[in-house]
Amino acid sequence: MRRPGGRRTWRAAAVGVAAVAAATVALAGCTSVRNDLGTANSGCYVALPAASAAVGHTGRLLGVRLFDVPSLKGTSNLLYEAAVGAPGAKVQRVCLVAFTGHFDAGRVDRPIGASTGHLAVVEVSYPGNRLLATLLLGRESLPFGHSHLGLF
Repeated sequence: MRRPGGRRTWRAAAVGVAAVAAATVALAGCTSVRNDLGTANSGCYVALPAASAAVGHTGRLLGVRLFDVPSLKGTSNLLYEAAVGAPGAKVQRVCLVAFTGHFDAGRVDRPIGASTGHLAVVEVSYPGNRLLATLLLGRESLPFGHSHLGLF
């Protein structure tokens, strides 16, 4: 007497398991190579909560950029000095997170620069996610969007 389904059921199950395994391997291969946003700045998105808190959760996010600390010297000396003067381990790289809005030095964490401004650039150590400074500027003087970044 033959069992219901018999070999056909086992074959169908084996084909289904093989298909799922193949799809899993294919998808894992696609995401393991580049599981970020495809930019050098992707690692800085972990700095967003700290940066947003530094400006009191106000303003509109303008952009995020990753910088080597030496590259800030001469282009933004205030941010450079905040990074090299930070206590603890030497900071090699920083994430700069820019917000537009109206900012007051009394209402942001670790303010440097102007006393008020329409642009706040929050500097966070990378890795480590430690708030270093919040630079206030009177006007938007650097493009943080997808265009080329030219600092102050």
